[in-house]
Amino acid sequence: MNKKRIGNSELEIAPVVFGGNVFGWTLNEKDSHRILDGFVDRGLNAIDTANSYSHWVEGNEGGESEKIIGSWLKNKGGRDNYIIMTKVGSSFGGKSKPNTTKEHIITEVDKSLRRLNTDYIDLYQTHYDDGVTPIEETLGAYQELIKAGKVRYIGVSNISRARLEDSLRVSEELNLPTYQSLQPLYNLYSREQYETEYLPVVENSGISVLPYYSLASGFLTGKYRADDDFNQSLRSEGIKKEYWNDKGKKLIAQLLEAAKEFGESPAAVSLAWLLAQNTVTAPIASATKESHIDDFIQAIKLSSESSKNLNDIFRK
Repeated sequence: MNKKRIGNSELEIAPVVFGGNVFGWTLNEKDSHRILDGFVDRGLNAIDTANSYSHWVEGNEGGESEKIIGSWLKNKGGRDNYIIMTKVGSSFGGKSKPNTTKEHIITEVDKSLRRLNTDYIDLYQTHYDDGVTPIEETLGAYQELIKAGKVRYIGVSNISRARLEDSLRVSEELNLPTYQSLQPLYNLYSREQYETEYLPVVENSGISVLPYYSLASGFLTGKYRADDDFNQSLRSEGIKKEYWNDKGKKLIAQLLEAAKEFGESPAAVSLAWLLAQNTVTAPIASATKESHIDDFIQAIKLSSESSKNLNDIFRK
Protein backbone atom coordinates (compact mmCIF):
# COMPACT_ATOMS: atom_id res chain seq x y z
CA MET A 1 0.00 0.00 0.00
CA ASN A 2 1.39 3.40 -0.99
CA LYS A 3 2.24 5.56 2.00
CA LYS A 4 2.46 9.30 2.31
CA ARG A 5 5.02 11.35 4.20
CA ILE A 6 3.86 13.65 6.99
CA GLY A 7 5.20 17.12 6.21
CA ASN A 8 8.98 17.16 6.08
CA SER A 9 9.28 14.35 8.61
CA GLU A 10 10.44 10.79 8.11
CA LEU A 11 7.01 9.48 9.10
CA GLU A 12 5.26 7.56 6.35
CA ILE A 13 1.63 6.62 6.87
CA ALA A 14 -0.96 4.65 5.00
CA PRO A 15 -3.77 6.87 3.66
CA VAL A 16 -6.26 6.37 6.53
CA VAL A 17 -5.50 6.93 10.23
CA PHE A 18 -7.43 5.08 12.93
CA GLY A 19 -9.20 7.46 15.31
CA GLY A 20 -8.77 6.13 18.85
CA ASN A 21 -11.56 8.09 20.52
CA VAL A 22 -13.73 4.94 20.45
CA PHE A 23 -11.36 3.02 22.74
CA GLY A 24 -12.73 2.97 26.26
CA TRP A 25 -16.00 4.37 24.97
CA THR A 26 -17.91 2.35 22.38
CA LEU A 27 -15.27 -0.41 22.39
CA ASN A 28 -13.90 -2.24 25.40
CA GLU A 29 -10.28 -3.40 25.57
CA LYS A 30 -10.85 -6.81 24.00
CA ASP A 31 -12.85 -5.46 21.07
CA SER A 32 -10.40 -2.58 20.63
CA HIS A 33 -7.52 -5.04 20.27
CA ARG A 34 -9.50 -7.05 17.72
CA ILE A 35 -10.24 -3.95 15.65
CA LEU A 36 -6.63 -2.78 15.79
CA ASP A 37 -5.45 -6.20 14.64
CA GLY A 38 -7.82 -6.00 11.68
CA PHE A 39 -6.63 -2.48 10.91
CA VAL A 40 -2.90 -3.28 10.75
CA ASP A 41 -3.47 -6.66 9.10
CA ARG A 42 -4.88 -4.74 6.12
CA GLY A 43 -1.67 -2.77 5.74
CA LEU A 44 -2.69 0.38 7.63
CA ASN A 45 -0.24 1.66 10.21
CA ALA A 46 -1.19 4.94 11.94
CA ILE A 47 -3.24 5.29 15.13
CA ASP A 48 -4.34 8.63 16.58
CA THR A 49 -5.45 9.26 20.15
CA ALA A 50 -5.21 11.91 22.89
CA ASN A 51 -4.43 12.01 26.59
CA SER A 52 -8.01 13.17 27.26
CA TYR A 53 -9.78 10.25 25.51
CA SER A 54 -12.28 9.08 26.68
CA HIS A 55 -12.97 11.33 29.69
CA TRP A 56 -16.61 11.94 28.67
CA VAL A 57 -17.66 8.40 29.54
CA GLU A 58 -19.10 7.99 33.01
CA GLY A 59 -16.43 6.58 35.31
CA ASN A 60 -13.55 7.59 33.04
CA GLU A 61 -11.00 10.29 33.78
CA GLY A 62 -9.06 10.42 30.51
CA GLY A 63 -6.18 8.30 29.29
CA GLU A 64 -8.32 5.20 28.76
CA SER A 65 -7.72 5.18 25.01
CA GLU A 66 -3.95 5.44 25.43
CA LYS A 67 -3.99 2.57 27.95
CA ILE A 68 -5.85 0.32 25.52
CA ILE A 69 -3.46 1.15 22.68
CA GLY A 70 -0.56 0.55 25.08
CA SER A 71 -1.80 -2.89 26.08
CA TRP A 72 -2.30 -3.74 22.40
CA LEU A 73 1.24 -2.59 21.56
CA LYS A 74 2.65 -4.69 24.38
CA ASN A 75 0.83 -7.79 23.13
CA LYS A 76 1.43 -7.12 19.44
CA GLY A 77 5.10 -6.20 19.53
CA GLY A 78 6.88 -4.63 16.59
CA ARG A 79 6.48 -1.07 17.88
CA ASP A 80 8.51 0.42 15.02
CA ASN A 81 5.96 -0.87 12.50
CA TYR A 82 3.31 1.57 13.70
CA ILE A 83 2.91 5.34 13.77
CA ILE A 84 1.51 6.32 17.16
CA MET A 85 0.04 9.81 17.43
CA THR A 86 -1.31 11.37 20.58
CA LYS A 87 -2.18 14.85 21.77
CA VAL A 88 -1.75 17.19 24.72
CA GLY A 89 -3.36 20.44 25.77
CA SER A 90 -7.04 19.54 25.80
CA SER A 91 -9.44 20.18 28.63
CA PHE A 92 -10.83 17.18 30.49
CA GLY A 93 -14.46 18.18 30.38
CA GLY A 94 -15.29 20.77 33.01
CA LYS A 95 -12.26 19.83 35.11
CA SER A 96 -9.72 22.00 33.31
CA LYS A 97 -9.04 24.36 30.43
CA PRO A 98 -6.80 23.93 27.37
CA ASN A 99 -3.18 24.19 28.46
CA THR A 100 -0.09 24.43 26.27
CA THR A 101 2.38 25.63 28.89
CA LYS A 102 5.81 24.03 29.09
CA GLU A 103 5.11 22.63 32.55
CA HIS A 104 1.92 20.93 31.42
CA ILE A 105 3.43 19.43 28.26
CA ILE A 106 6.53 18.11 30.06
CA THR A 107 4.36 16.51 32.74
CA GLU A 108 1.76 15.02 30.43
CA VAL A 109 4.13 13.41 27.93
CA ASP A 110 5.48 11.02 30.56
CA LYS A 111 1.95 10.00 31.52
CA SER A 112 1.15 9.31 27.87
CA LEU A 113 4.33 7.31 27.36
CA ARG A 114 3.54 5.10 30.37
CA ARG A 115 -0.02 4.50 29.23
CA LEU A 116 1.08 3.76 25.67
CA ASN A 117 3.81 1.33 26.77
CA THR A 118 6.35 3.00 24.53
CA ASP A 119 9.56 4.98 24.79
CA TYR A 120 8.59 7.48 22.12
CA ILE A 121 5.65 9.14 20.41
CA ASP A 122 5.90 9.48 16.65
CA LEU A 123 3.68 12.55 16.34
CA TYR A 124 2.88 14.59 19.47
CA GLN A 125 0.17 17.14 18.76
CA THR A 126 -1.17 20.27 20.34
CA HIS A 127 -4.79 19.23 20.81
CA TYR A 128 -6.19 22.68 21.65
CA ASP A 129 -4.01 25.76 21.54
CA ASP A 130 -4.80 27.74 24.70
CA GLY A 131 -4.27 31.00 22.82
CA VAL A 132 -2.29 32.67 25.63
CA THR A 133 0.89 30.69 26.25
CA PRO A 134 3.78 32.24 24.31
CA ILE A 135 4.38 30.22 21.16
CA GLU A 136 8.10 29.96 21.87
CA GLU A 137 7.31 28.37 25.26
CA THR A 138 5.14 25.66 23.72
CA LEU A 139 7.58 24.93 20.89
CA GLY A 140 10.49 25.07 23.33
CA ALA A 141 8.86 22.35 25.41
CA TYR A 142 8.52 20.20 22.32
CA GLN A 143 12.16 20.86 21.47
CA GLU A 144 13.20 19.43 24.84
CA LEU A 145 11.09 16.34 24.30
CA ILE A 146 12.53 15.77 20.82
CA LYS A 147 16.08 16.12 22.15
CA ALA A 148 15.24 13.64 24.93
CA GLY A 149 13.98 11.13 22.36
CA LYS A 150 10.47 11.07 23.80
CA VAL A 151 8.89 12.67 20.72
CA ARG A 152 9.89 12.41 17.07
CA TYR A 153 7.77 15.14 15.45
CA ILE A 154 4.98 17.54 16.37
CA GLY A 155 1.60 18.49 14.94
CA VAL A 156 -1.37 20.65 15.88
CA SER A 157 -5.13 20.34 15.81
CA ASN A 158 -7.50 23.03 17.06
CA ILE A 159 -5.72 26.31 16.49
CA SER A 160 -6.67 29.61 14.93
CA ARG A 161 -5.25 30.51 11.54
CA ALA A 162 -3.37 33.43 13.06
CA ARG A 163 -1.72 31.31 15.76
CA LEU A 164 -0.86 28.63 13.21
CA GLU A 165 0.82 31.16 10.95
CA ASP A 166 2.63 32.70 13.91
CA SER A 167 3.75 29.27 15.11
CA LEU A 168 5.22 28.41 11.72
CA ARG A 169 6.99 31.78 11.63
CA VAL A 170 8.39 31.47 15.17
CA SER A 171 9.65 27.96 14.40
CA GLU A 172 11.66 29.30 11.50
CA GLU A 173 12.91 32.45 13.21
CA LEU A 174 14.01 30.77 16.45
CA ASN A 175 15.05 27.43 14.96
CA LEU A 176 12.43 25.57 16.99
CA PRO A 177 10.51 22.43 15.98
CA THR A 178 7.82 23.09 13.42
CA TYR A 179 4.36 21.59 13.16
CA GLN A 180 4.44 18.86 10.52
CA SER A 181 0.70 18.24 10.49
CA LEU A 182 -2.64 19.93 11.01
CA GLN A 183 -5.76 18.14 12.21
CA PRO A 184 -8.70 20.29 11.13
CA LEU A 185 -12.42 19.57 11.12
CA TYR A 186 -13.00 18.72 7.48
CA ASN A 187 -15.46 16.47 5.70
CA LEU A 188 -18.06 16.58 2.93
CA TYR A 189 -20.50 18.44 5.19
CA SER A 190 -18.05 20.73 7.03
CA ARG A 191 -15.92 22.32 4.35
CA GLU A 192 -16.04 26.09 4.62
CA GLN A 193 -13.69 26.79 7.53
CA TYR A 194 -10.88 24.61 6.24
CA GLU A 195 -11.20 25.66 2.62
CA THR A 196 -11.37 29.39 3.35
CA GLU A 197 -9.11 29.77 6.41
CA TYR A 198 -6.57 26.96 6.50
CA LEU A 199 -6.15 25.82 2.91
CA PRO A 200 -4.03 28.85 1.91
CA VAL A 201 -1.70 28.27 4.90
CA VAL A 202 -1.41 24.58 4.10
CA GLU A 203 -0.61 25.21 0.45
CA ASN A 204 2.02 27.80 1.38
CA SER A 205 3.72 25.77 4.11
CA GLY A 206 3.51 22.17 2.92
CA ILE A 207 2.11 21.03 6.26
CA SER A 208 0.23 17.72 6.08
CA VAL A 209 -3.52 17.60 6.71
CA LEU A 210 -5.13 14.81 8.76
CA PRO A 211 -8.83 15.71 8.97
CA TYR A 212 -10.86 14.63 11.99
CA TYR A 213 -14.60 13.90 12.01
CA SER A 214 -14.02 12.64 8.48
CA LEU A 215 -17.41 10.91 8.54
CA ALA A 216 -19.18 13.64 10.54
CA SER A 217 -19.74 11.44 13.60
CA GLY A 218 -21.23 8.74 11.38
CA PHE A 219 -23.63 11.00 9.48
CA LEU A 220 -21.74 10.40 6.22
CA THR A 221 -21.87 6.60 6.48
CA GLY A 222 -25.37 6.43 5.01
CA LYS A 223 -26.77 5.18 8.30
CA TYR A 224 -29.12 8.15 8.54
CA ARG A 225 -31.51 8.54 5.62
CA ALA A 226 -34.84 9.50 7.22
CA ASP A 227 -36.19 11.03 10.44
CA ASP A 228 -36.78 7.65 12.06
CA ASP A 229 -33.12 6.70 11.68
CA PHE A 230 -32.20 9.16 14.43
CA ASN A 231 -34.26 7.48 17.16
CA GLN A 232 -31.55 4.98 18.06
CA SER A 233 -29.71 6.79 20.86
CA LEU A 234 -28.99 10.14 22.49
CA ARG A 235 -25.94 10.39 20.24
CA SER A 236 -28.16 9.94 17.18
CA GLU A 237 -30.35 12.78 18.39
CA GLY A 238 -27.29 15.02 18.58
CA ILE A 239 -26.30 14.07 15.05
CA LYS A 240 -29.80 14.90 13.85
CA LYS A 241 -29.65 18.32 15.46
CA GLU A 242 -26.25 19.04 13.93
CA TYR A 243 -26.65 17.68 10.41
CA TRP A 244 -30.24 16.80 9.48
CA ASN A 245 -31.17 20.07 7.78
CA ASP A 246 -31.74 21.05 4.16
CA LYS A 247 -28.01 21.00 3.47
CA GLY A 248 -27.57 17.62 5.13
CA LYS A 249 -30.55 16.01 3.42
CA LYS A 250 -29.36 17.19 0.01
CA LEU A 251 -25.84 15.91 0.68
CA ILE A 252 -27.02 12.48 1.82
CA ALA A 253 -29.14 12.10 -1.31
CA GLN A 254 -26.11 13.04 -3.40
CA LEU A 255 -23.87 10.69 -1.44
CA LEU A 256 -26.23 7.74 -1.77
CA GLU A 257 -26.47 8.29 -5.52
CA ALA A 258 -22.68 8.42 -5.82
CA ALA A 259 -22.31 5.27 -3.70
CA LYS A 260 -24.70 3.47 -6.03
CA GLU A 261 -22.82 4.72 -9.09
CA PHE A 262 -19.44 3.57 -7.78
CA GLY A 263 -20.74 0.38 -6.18
CA GLU A 264 -19.21 1.31 -2.85
CA SER A 265 -20.54 2.25 0.58
CA PRO A 266 -21.35 5.89 1.40
CA ALA A 267 -18.57 5.80 4.02
CA ALA A 268 -16.02 4.70 1.42
CA VAL A 269 -17.15 7.45 -0.97
CA SER A 270 -16.97 10.09 1.78
CA LEU A 271 -13.42 9.09 2.72
CA ALA A 272 -12.41 8.79 -0.93
CA TRP A 273 -13.55 12.36 -1.54
CA LEU A 274 -11.27 13.56 1.25
CA LEU A 275 -8.37 11.56 -0.15
CA ALA A 276 -9.01 13.12 -3.55
CA GLN A 277 -8.24 16.57 -2.12
CA ASN A 278 -4.68 17.54 -2.99
CA THR A 279 -3.81 18.84 0.47
CA VAL A 280 -5.18 15.89 2.46
CA THR A 281 -2.58 13.35 3.53
CA ALA A 282 -4.87 10.94 5.39
CA PRO A 283 -8.30 11.29 6.98
CA ILE A 284 -8.83 10.07 10.53
CA ALA A 285 -11.70 7.62 10.89
CA SER A 286 -12.88 5.26 13.60
CA ALA A 287 -14.24 1.75 13.31
CA THR A 288 -16.25 -0.48 15.60
CA LYS A 289 -16.62 -3.35 13.12
CA GLU A 290 -14.15 -4.93 10.72
CA SER A 291 -16.47 -4.10 7.83
CA HIS A 292 -15.77 -0.43 8.58
CA ILE A 293 -12.07 -1.07 7.97
CA ASP A 294 -12.96 -2.60 4.62
CA ASP A 295 -14.54 0.77 3.80
CA PHE A 296 -11.16 2.39 4.47
CA ILE A 297 -9.48 0.11 1.96
CA GLN A 298 -12.18 0.69 -0.66
CA ALA A 299 -11.87 4.45 -0.13
CA ILE A 300 -8.14 4.34 -0.84
CA LYS A 301 -8.74 2.36 -4.03
CA LEU A 302 -11.63 4.56 -5.18
CA SER A 303 -9.74 7.81 -4.58
CA SER A 304 -6.90 6.74 -6.81
CA GLU A 305 -9.23 5.64 -9.58
CA SER A 306 -11.90 8.34 -9.55
CA SER A 307 -10.52 11.49 -7.93
CA LYS A 308 -11.72 13.77 -10.72
CA ASN A 309 -15.18 12.24 -10.73
CA LEU A 310 -15.46 12.62 -6.96
CA ASN A 311 -14.57 16.29 -7.12
CA ASP A 312 -17.00 16.89 -9.95
CA ILE A 313 -19.85 15.17 -8.08
CA PHE A 314 -19.33 17.10 -4.86
CA ARG A 315 -18.39 20.45 -6.32
CA LYS A 316 -19.65 23.29 -4.13
